[in-house]
Amino acid sequence: MIKLINKTLIGALALLLAAYIVPGVEIDSLYIAIVAAIVLGVLNAVVRPVLILLTLPVTLITLGLFTFVINAALFWFVSTFVEGFAVSGFLAAFLGSLLVSVVTTIGSKVIK
Repeated sequence: MIKLINKTLIGALALLLAAYIVPGVEIDSLYIAIVAAIVLGVLNAVVRPVLILLTLPVTLITLGLFTFVINAALFWFVSTFVEGFAVSGFLAAFLGSLLVSVVTTIGSKVIK
């Protein structure tokens, strides 16, 4: 339970950092960042594996780089239904999801 809370808080802080660094990504408050981190975590756990399986030929042709596009699409998708979290376009979603992925990976390794 503590690991799940830690991962959620790391994800929320990564989203706040992305909003601070990446132009086009906006988050209104810490509460919105926590909600967006939870929704993004659930989508990454449930929808992302299905999308990767469905796009397996494209992913294999691009040597796995298409997974970045899937991450950006999910990041952008979360912004469509979480009020207070806005992403202006695909480039902002791509850079934001890349930064969030890097920060959460490093944060999880440091906490571990």
